[in-house]
Amino acid sequence: MLTIIGCGNLNRSDDAVGVIIAQRLQQYLTENPHPNVRVYDCGTAGMEVMFQARGSKQLVIIDASSTGSEPGAVFRVPGKELEALPEPSYNLHDFRWDHALAAGRKIFKDDFPLHVTVYLIEAKNIDFGLELSPAIKHSANIVFEELTATIAIIDRHLQK
Repeated sequence: MLTIIGCGNLNRSDDAVGVIIAQRLQQYLTENPHPNVRVYDCGTAGMEVMFQARGSKQLVIIDASSTGSEPGAVFRVPGKELEALPEPSYNLHDFRWDHALAAGRKIFKDDFPLHVTVYLIEAKNIDFGLELSPAIKHSANIVFEELTATIAIIDRHLQK
């Protein structure tokens, strides 16, 4: 089972890129069903990422980044490099997807994906707004195409 999770805030311009890609993938799967693939729009809910990933063999997370790199740059990073246990807090808004990776592995053990890939797309604008910047739209299309190709490969592999 492959789980793909898009993260971000639809009201913060380029920060929405992960959610937008997830929504496009959900539409793609409606038109091209793949029983071994699940796609979720988890918005900014890190705790939901942890629960939706449970039981998958492979996990892909898509989100915006803000590192000062060229807007639209796409980083494909092994999840293990980004895992981070959260600081003790009673505020679940502080629990992000990178915390979900570490906590999910600790809590669910073998029932949490071993293979995790994170796509980070460098944002240009994370101010309030509903539109992606042109460079981020272009990168979103590239990541979408790469993920639909991955879905096709997984299906071929599972049919053997």
